[in-house]
Amino acid sequence: MVQPSLFLNRPIAFAESSLALLRLAFESGGSAVALLGERLSEPAPYEVIKGIAIIPVTGMLLPGSGLSWSEATYYQDIRQSLEAALEDPAVRSLALLVNSPGGTVSQCFDTAELIYQARGSKPIWAILDDAAYSAAYAIASAADFITVPRTGGTGSIGVVGMHLDVTASLADAGIKVTTFQFGERKTDSYPTTAMTEPARTRMQADIDELGEMFVALVARNRNISPESVRNTQAATFLGEKGVALGLADRTATPQEAISALLKV
Repeated sequence: MVQPSLFLNRPIAFAESSLALLRLAFESGGSAVALLGERLSEPAPYEVIKGIAIIPVTGMLLPGSGLSWSEATYYQDIRQSLEAALEDPAVRSLALLVNSPGGTVSQCFDTAELIYQARGSKPIWAILDDAAYSAAYAIASAADFITVPRTGGTGSIGVVGMHLDVTASLADAGIKVTTFQFGERKTDSYPTTAMTEPARTRMQADIDELGEMFVALVARNRNISPESVRNTQAATFLGEKGVALGLADRTATPQEAISALLKV
């Protein structure tokens, strides 16, 4: 089971157009298959094609390491694949093959930082199979070079948090919840606690801080101004528009990008 609590009351970097995935998680009671697709056989850390290590960054991005799913990738698995490929003498360059709407903020920035710090060791390209949005774009931005299909997308540079308030539903059902707590703010994020203005202010401040961290990360990684990144207002951009904004370097199909990387 994948619990909806993985996303509730925790900051996520997820494209707005794919939030239906989270809605499906709640409606299905957190079914892993409903949320992440069918379980796959355990994959190799990466596939090597003519000296290029192909590291998949697909589906929802989640903290930790875990089972292989058709619609999810774990940050720790990305990091382990990256480190192994950098040490592998059979690998001349690395390709992050990206198609993801984003995922949790937890472990995202650390994973992006590891990729960024690996620049110069071997060529690292982010080759978008379709889109790199939100947390997935944070990962892609850390690469040396980004390609995006003409109908693919980049952006959604923003952070979102959610609070589920079930107090009205409980009252309608004649259910009263009594909470015993130590610390005045302990239950601010609980679904059985109505959102107060101080709690709202604090949670928004956390989201704003993480959002500014995201802006700074992309600005440094892509060598563009923080103001330019901030002014995207977490919008998404089709291929050429993303290139024009500095969010990608070239429009190309994955096949064209791999051919170009072979020549680097």
